[in-house]
Amino acid sequence: MIRILGRATSSNVQAVMWGVGELGLAHERLDYGHVFGGTDTPEFRAMNPNGLVPVLVDGDLTMFESCAILRYLAARYGDGGAFWPADPVARAPVDMWAEWGKTSFNAAFTGPIFWLRVRTAAKDRDEAALARNLATFEARLDILEGQIGAGPWVCGAAFTLADIVIGHVLYRWFDIDVPRRPRPVIEAYHERLRARPAFAEHVMISYDILKVEGA
Repeated sequence: MIRILGRATSSNVQAVMWGVGELGLAHERLDYGHVFGGTDTPEFRAMNPNGLVPVLVDGDLTMFESCAILRYLAARYGDGGAFWPADPVARAPVDMWAEWGKTSFNAAFTGPIFWLRVRTAAKDRDEAALARNLATFEARLDILEGQIGAGPWVCGAAFTLADIVIGHVLYRWFDIDVPRRPRPVIEAYHERLRARPAFAEHVMISYDILKVEGA
C-alpha cells in the first residue's frame, strides 16, 4: 500500500492526496509536520533531507517533492490517457502547465499571500507587501483565466494533472479574507473542482489550526 507522510493541512500534501484520490489508489496517510512533528528525526531526514512533507513510500521507492510524486503516480498507476498522456507530445502541455502551476502560480500565493494573511498576526503584517503580492497573484490569475477560456479544464476538454497542481490552492484563495477581483471564469472553474469528490475530501479541509492569534 502507498504511504504518504504529511499532515492533511499541508497544501502540498493536499495536491498529492487529491491525485491519489483521482487515481483511486489504496493508501495510508500519516500525520507528519507542523503540530505533529516527526520531520526532524534521522529516519525522516533519510527519506527527505529537507525535512518537509510530503514524502511518498511505495514499496522500495521513497520520494519527496509533490509534483514529482504526482508525475510518478500518474505514470505508474494512470492509464496513459488524458490525465497524464503516455505520448510525450500530448503530455507536454499538461507537464508545462503543471510546472507553471508549481513555480509561478502556487509560489505567488502560498508564501506571499496565505502565509502573510493567515499565518502572520495583523500587528506583524506588512500590508504594503501583501497588497503588492495580491497584485502579482491577480496577474497570474489573468494568465490562468486566458488559458482556461471555455475550458472546462486547464488543458481543454479533459481533466489533467495540471488541474491538480494549479487548482488545489484555489480553495484557500476563495476562502481567505482578502480583496479579489470578480473572475467569472475562475469562479466557475473552482466550482467544477469543488464538485469532484477527491477535491472535496482532500483539499476542502479546515486550516484553522494554521491560523495564528490575531491574524
